[in-house]
Amino acid sequence: MATSRPTKATAGGRAVRALAYLESAKNLTGSACALGGLALTFTGSAGAYWPVVVAGLYGAGALIAPPARPPAPRFPDPTSQLDGLRKDVATLREYLTQVDLPPAATERLDSIRELLDGLLAPGWVSEALAQDPEGIHVLARAVHRDLPESVDTYVRTRWWTRMAPGGQDPEEELVRQLALLLGELAGLVAGLREAEEIRQQTHTRYLEDRGTESTYGTGTAPGT
Repeated sequence: MATSRPTKATAGGRAVRALAYLESAKNLTGSACALGGLALTFTGSAGAYWPVVVAGLYGAGALIAPPARPPAPRFPDPTSQLDGLRKDVATLREYLTQVDLPPAATERLDSIRELLDGLLAPGWVSEALAQDPEGIHVLARAVHRDLPESVDTYVRTRWWTRMAPGGQDPEEELVRQLALLLGELAGLVAGLREAEEIRQQTHTRYLEDRGTESTYGTGTAPGT
């Protein structure tokens, strides 16, 4: 009958776990309490049951010690995400220069590019955007998927339309898609503006409340 033997990897894993426990807060706290038990033993307070006292104090210390806490995973911060988006916008811009687009679509693309450049320009605007994870998601989705997909499907559909005329005009469909994307990005800008307006109004109310408290604190009636 075959018997299982511990492999080197298993033995190594056990050694690592044992070493980790020796360095853990539970073992250190339990050991400190056990030393206290030994001190009681040397003074004669523990009596003949000193092994039980030492072991009990060690166990109590190990129980009250905080559990081991694994380090939380670290993900890229919003600033690094915006840096990546800037590079991706440059790649997208290079791609768009290679596509022959109708004037109406080019006009909307220019408006979209202006919004992208304004949102991603280094400074306080991009810092405000970095505080809005949903806004970053909307921007990344437009750059990585929506814009390339709209232009690429236009190019492919236009070829088929030339081969077999009829059906819906691909230029009109592209212009409609770009108008929808432009509206979505404009909504993102409006949301960031609204957040700044709320911040400004909140500060105004704070100053008003502080002024009222200061006035009444000095015993002076408001308006005098």
